Amino acid sequence: MQSFLGTGGDVEQKEGERGKRRRQSRKNRCSARSVYFSEDICEHLSMVHWEIALVTYLRDTSQTSRESQNCCYYNRYFLLYLHYNSKIMPPLHIFSFFSGSGFLDLGFEESGYIVDSVNEFSPSFTNAYCYAREKMGIPKPRFGYTKNINDFLTTKGSRLLRKNIKTIHSEGGLVGFIGGPPCPDFSVAGKQKGRDGDNGKLSQSYIDLIFRQKPDFFLFENVKGLWRTSKHRQYFEELKTKISKYYLLTNRLCNALEYGAPQDRDRILLFGIRKGVAKQLGLTIGDFNWESHILYNINDIKSMNWPGTDPFINEGTRLCPDGICKEVTAEYWFKKNDVENHPNANDFFTPRAGILRMQSVEEGDDSKKSYKRIHRWRYSPTVCYGNNEVHLHPYKERRLSAAEALALQSLPKEFCLPKEMSLSDKFKTIGNGVPFLLAQGIALTINDFFEKSNR
Repeated sequence: MQSFLGTGGDVEQKEGERGKRRRQSRKNRCSARSVYFSEDICEHLSMVHWEIALVTYLRDTSQTSRESQNCCYYNRYFLLYLHYNSKIMPPLHIFSFFSGSGFLDLGFEESGYIVDSVNEFSPSFTNAYCYAREKMGIPKPRFGYTKNINDFLTTKGSRLLRKNIKTIHSEGGLVGFIGGPPCPDFSVAGKQKGRDGDNGKLSQSYIDLIFRQKPDFFLFENVKGLWRTSKHRQYFEELKTKISKYYLLTNRLCNALEYGAPQDRDRILLFGIRKGVAKQLGLTIGDFNWESHILYNINDIKSMNWPGTDPFINEGTRLCPDGICKEVTAEYWFKKNDVENHPNANDFFTPRAGILRMQSVEEGDDSKKSYKRIHRWRYSPTVCYGNNEVHLHPYKERRLSAAEALALQSLPKEFCLPKEMSLSDKFKTIGNGVPFLLAQGIALTINDFFEKSNR
């Protein structure tokens, strides 16, 4: 199956290795804007290359406002043409919610999707989102940045969002919502307020928004507590029941280690495709293969002969032991991301007291509730720094730096946070984020699913 990479762009063949399949999205982003085709043209378009037809049609046809509206409707025929006649996949557009500093979004962007809208409540996180992408040369979202998801549930906000979705549809694209509502109320380490907590209510807001706006597909991400804890699982099933009126659904508990991130982090992921869209494209939910981009079996990884604890030696060295997967260790990612020379290398908390206590924690001892020292030749526990949880550097007398925490979230070394961002906000946004390789793996999995529409 070939992928549509844009007007006049090259078409990449699907490659086997996941590492080689990363789309060069910034070079190949789709630009299918202002595309309008009447029903008559779509019926005969198979006789010519669609790009030539597009150029000719836009050059020679003067449309009235009313004709344009009719053509927007018939663009659905054009979309079907792309799938069944031309074997070209339509551009996949993303509207992001609870975006944070954009770890989840980056996984989709680096897989060829176009992020058109970003919604994040924290101005500090939004600023970091903008800063990181500017440094990486990623264009700004077409429809800009918004703050409160509940604004889209008002009449005015709902109309604006629907207008933006229709704009993408009129251009032949598909729209997907992605987001992970704040999760402390469902976390096993939290206060277990669940659906009644302020953060828990935002999960309902996200589902309500999907229910009202009906994007072509969506991704819902949250902590494993929403799925494994019985009282929260009931709520999760209620959300699924509501949304299943319009969507075919599939969910899986995924671990970041499966996708190559150096971190033991579980996340429940729920994917849905609108029933009408699935029917149009000839897809069934059984076509969705959660394991298509998994690199490692989680049981195999965890059963390896990982080192236990070793005495802490400041600036000490240790050779990598045999029988482990080096690619998911902290030290491997510290070197891979060149954390010593990263812009956020010196962003770490300096304790005013407690140095002796810090020195007493052995390398690899993550059994304590507060002070945890990661082992250089093991993967990290969940990168989360709330509730007085402190992660210590394996062989330095300090906490982890922001650069090291970003590496444990498997972000590209080019990703960095602004200098003026407070340390608290830096570690909060890092801890809240979805590991980049997990995000990318899921994005590629969704892409594979849509490619199956032209079997």
